[in-house]
Amino acid sequence: MSQFANALGKRFVENQDLVRTRSFDMNGHTFQIKVPTTLEFEAISERIKQVDENKVNKYYLELSKPFIDNKTDFEKENVDFQENDVFVKGRSLKETAKNKVITENRITEMFKLIVPEDKSFDMNTITYDMVEELFPFSIQLEVVDNITRTISPSYESSKGK
Repeated sequence: MSQFANALGKRFVENQDLVRTRSFDMNGHTFQIKVPTTLEFEAISERIKQVDENKVNKYYLELSKPFIDNKTDFEKENVDFQENDVFVKGRSLKETAKNKVITENRITEMFKLIVPEDKSFDMNTITYDMVEELFPFSIQLEVVDNITRTISPSYESSKGK
């Protein structure tokens, strides 16, 4: 422990994780959230940016298949077929697939900040598939939004306190 932590006292050192925990209520359930340090948040941001190219390719194939299978019909609708990508209204399906992976990474990393009620469970072991199994996409986004507001309240909400 650092000198500064020790200077705050033995009880602070013992309860440091509790001091870094905030909560929010959602539909009758209270979620406890561990507020990350700056270094932890930077590491989270880096993990969010790391994309699994195999997943990107898988999603790209899923997204592009209907277009490729019906290429002649879609060419009439200004869908641009290039050697390694399909563009719909100027938007790359490969980029869309990559953004889907980044979104899943972000959701997973934010869910890892939830403090589990079962203290023996390691939240670092969760995967997006585990999150998706429990929560529809719209609820995932709502939980992530609540977590984001909980760990970093806006200036407006905190200036009067």
